Amino acid sequence: MSTLQLKNQTNFYKGKVRDVYTIADKYLVMQVSDRISAFDVVLPRPIPYKGQVLNQIAAQFLEATKDIVPNWVINVPLPNVTIGHKCETYPVEMIVRGNIAGSAWRAYKAGKREICGVALPEGLKENDFLPAPILTPTTKAMEGHDEDISREEIIAQGIIPEKEYEQIEKYALAVFKRGCEIANEHGLILVDTKYEFGKKDGQIYLIDEIHTPDSSRYFYKEGFEERQAAGEPQKQLSKEFVREWLMENGFQGKDGQQVPEMTDEVVDKISERYIELYEHVTGKKFVKEDVSEADMVARIEDEIAKLG
Repeated sequence: MSTLQLKNQTNFYKGKVRDVYTIADKYLVMQVSDRISAFDVVLPRPIPYKGQVLNQIAAQFLEATKDIVPNWVINVPLPNVTIGHKCETYPVEMIVRGNIAGSAWRAYKAGKREICGVALPEGLKENDFLPAPILTPTTKAMEGHDEDISREEIIAQGIIPEKEYEQIEKYALAVFKRGCEIANEHGLILVDTKYEFGKKDGQIYLIDEIHTPDSSRYFYKEGFEERQAAGEPQKQLSKEFVREWLMENGFQGKDGQQVPEMTDEVVDKISERYIELYEHVTGKKFVKEDVSEADMVARIEDEIAKLG
């Protein structure tokens, strides 16, 4: 996917999987590419329709939570493109956890009973529900890995003013609650997720993507209790299957390791899994859409022209 050339463009940022264009220092055009990353490495081949899957899941969940907190989206003119407000980003990611899984479980298993200043009870097993959802924020690293940080440190270091941080906490927990309710309707458990927030004209906005399989972990609700009781792994709905394939083929992003060959068969299988994820998470049938670059530019510029 080549870089678009847009009128009144004032900045461009190429992320691992997204290209973000700033227009007139007021608007952002986010193009979600088919690039895929794992272990902080962009893999050599794109995954057809992955960008559309992520963009459309995020659009649906942002629409479903805008009564809780304003969000950055103005419109979604194309399957893999969102246009929205440019906000000043808060330099902290809000991780909300309903179950103890992933890095939180690894820390707990190693003996930690406090994560990001949040006390955890004794006797938890991997993937158990927590007594109530918890917030475990991380600093947003420009390079390398994000670092855990407590609410007390965020406020004491002046990273986010106390009143604003308290409001962001309330928003994050309320959006997570709504996400859990929607997941439940689709036979899923929203295990953990991350949110990013920004500020524009004194107002806090929810920004970026939410509740996608790249930013969230889901379990299948059916059989969850039985698997927990038997000490079996849970059935996950996330991009964990991509990491598992890489690890099975000797790659974990470490120095000297080579990304395994991504054959057409592997690429097609990953694409099919992403489409399956979309249909489970949204409860809707996925419709493949292909848009030429020329048509993409024309439609984006037509939408921006309407904004003035």
